[in-house]
Amino acid sequence: MPEPIRHVADHMPSDWLHGLFVGRADFGAGPSPVLIQDGRLYDMSAAVPTASLLLSRRAFSVMAGRDCGPLAEAAGTLLSPVDLQCIKAAGVTFATSALERVIEERARGDSSVAAGIRHSIEQRLCAGLRTVKPGSSEAAALKQLLIQEGMWSQYLEVAIGPDAEVFTKAPVLSSVGHGEPVGVRSDSGWNNPEPEVVLAIDRSGTPLGAMLGNDVNLRDFEGRSALLLGKAKDNNASCALGPFIRLFDESFTMDDVRSAELSLEITGRDGYRLEGRSSMSQISRDPMDLVQQTWSEHQYPDGAVLFLGTLFAPTQDRDEAGRGFTHKSGDTVTIHSARFGTLRNTVTTSKAAAPWTFGVADLMLNLAQRGLLISGVIS
Repeated sequence: MPEPIRHVADHMPSDWLHGLFVGRADFGAGPSPVLIQDGRLYDMSAAVPTASLLLSRRAFSVMAGRDCGPLAEAAGTLLSPVDLQCIKAAGVTFATSALERVIEERARGDSSVAAGIRHSIEQRLCAGLRTVKPGSSEAAALKQLLIQEGMWSQYLEVAIGPDAEVFTKAPVLSSVGHGEPVGVRSDSGWNNPEPEVVLAIDRSGTPLGAMLGNDVNLRDFEGRSALLLGKAKDNNASCALGPFIRLFDESFTMDDVRSAELSLEITGRDGYRLEGRSSMSQISRDPMDLVQQTWSEHQYPDGAVLFLGTLFAPTQDRDEAGRGFTHKSGDTVTIHSARFGTLRNTVTTSKAAAPWTFGVADLMLNLAQRGLLISGVIS
């Protein structure tokens, strides 16, 4: 079930009273875009019916909204902060994640042999991946050396080559928000969360803010074949975003994205606990380069959000020695960053998660029935 929106006050950034946030909530009639300013929640649906339109029009004046009171007292339930935006993701943007993708590929998705492969190649690859700039002449020279040594991989191509890996993570309106179950395929035996910073970008290609995201990853599927990326990434409830989009202003800029420190905690019903971190300072491609590559030959008239990748790739054994980490149903995944707040979800299978039934046509019908698709609102 979605989280009561008043509960999210405890999961906001440490300085949230000085920031401006965009999100979505259901006050009983259907999805509404909301703004949070000075600790108060404003329903913006009468002025702009979707979060996508609110961002692209930069309609950030709370004077046009309905004051719903302090966030900690507001009624309604929290939804994912995005609606009509395309959900994109950049992969293999950190040296550690590049190394782990190579390991998955060589293990053919079999977690039982990953540890041995990791030991044999990490010393030979990791130093070069950490220091080389993607697309540079040094990267081209490293590529030729690795080819000669028989160590080249399609994942290294996007790790150090000129072209970033950018893919569509999930369909429009399919993401889940803070507090909702997050799904992994029921037939996956090697998977993990991916704590990431996610940019919110308007229709012109301009990043307007950022939030936290969990880009759930199935290591066995993608490891068997990169052509299974769609099955590895796009499954029911497999994309979590939130709790809100923090808008850029004088005190929160792209440099805060570049320097963000994310912590992750996984706790299981079996008493298992794992902690991890992802430091954006170690990303190999600048966030604005990833935005440019996403927009260079494509347009997104409803805007887009872009996962920037993660440093986190768990190798700690959970049950059987040598098999590494994988989720169990009931795991709680908590992603936190001081300037973004906390995104928390409980793991289930994609089959057991609530079916995704509210699509674009349903949203338009709902908005029309509420009288929100009036002349002049959408142009």
